[in-house]
Amino acid sequence: MRVLFVCSGNAHRSPLAEALLRKIKPDWIVDSAGVHVAIPIAEEVREYLAKEGAEQYLKNKPESLSSKRLRDYDVIVAMETQHRDYVFSLCPECKDKIIVWNIKDPYFMEKEDAWKVYEQIKEKVTQLAKVQ
Repeated sequence: MRVLFVCSGNAHRSPLAEALLRKIKPDWIVDSAGVHVAIPIAEEVREYLAKEGAEQYLKNKPESLSSKRLRDYDVIVAMETQHRDYVFSLCPECKDKIIVWNIKDPYFMEKEDAWKVYEQIKEKVTQLAKVQ
């Protein structure tokens, strides 16, 4: 199974989801990318993953969606509809592979609220691992 998580900057949501799924499903190929990469991976993500025992699965730096071969993935998880639309614009034939989670961007949130978003991502990752 090949899974790609997509968010805005690959700094919060998608690298967190990638690391959590890589921990749960080490035999899967799991990746993440951002539509507009501009900042490093958030320190809050590192802290959360340390708490979850998954810090070693976190990538070193954000990656751009343009560096990915979208056709190679079995499932593409878009954090918001805008990410789905962008993936679709790059790969119309990927339409049936894309799912949208509707996860808000925690970038401007207080740490406590950001961690609630991380918990939401953890729950969705766990569900994805069971379904596939």
